[in-house]
Amino acid sequence: MKIHAEALLFDNDGTLVSSLESVHRCWTRWAEEFGITPEAFARVELHGRPAVEIAAELLPADVVPQALARIEQLEVEDVPNGGVHLLPGTRDLLDSLPAHRWAVVTSATRRLAEARLEAVGILPKTLIAADDVTRGKPDPEPYLLAARELGVDPARCVVFEDAPAGLRAGRAAGMTTVALTTTHASHELDADLVVEDLSALSALVTSGGVEIAPRR
Repeated sequence: MKIHAEALLFDNDGTLVSSLESVHRCWTRWAEEFGITPEAFARVELHGRPAVEIAAELLPADVVPQALARIEQLEVEDVPNGGVHLLPGTRDLLDSLPAHRWAVVTSATRRLAEARLEAVGILPKTLIAADDVTRGKPDPEPYLLAARELGVDPARCVVFEDAPAGLRAGRAAGMTTVALTTTHASHELDADLVVEDLSALSALVTSGGVEIAPRR
């Protein structure tokens, strides 16, 4: 299966990098600080969702702003502790792409996303973060904004995601979707193509865009 596109849109955590260790450390400490029981915390899906949604699900509305500031502080300060690393294939794939052909689209805040990306040496020309949208994934707004920033028809974009919410956002935006089984099993992921990680793919830059294909 070959996919032809004008732009590639990548989720960050779980797609380009893994920050699971850091996320677990920081959110566990956050939950303890705000008096959230382990039972209530265990019922919440953390991955692939904006922090504001998670905080709003667990805390009274008047506490949410303070809670958001605290989790951002905890996660940014934890970046130097080694909880963020590149996933297989990320460096090779991104290095093969022109800067105007790809973007990072993340549910993290811009401050946190930039800290994590800088820690692993990724400097995207276009970054869409939680601060840039009014509705996060699974709403299509983040991916539609990325397409607009790149000047590309959404139908000519490919979304790379590891989380069901992100894949729903990509489909709702009318984009082709590629799922990575880095954080979820393949049966949990509804996408046009499912692969283990980015190392399973090759990218060929053409005059009209990029051709993505599974490595043989």
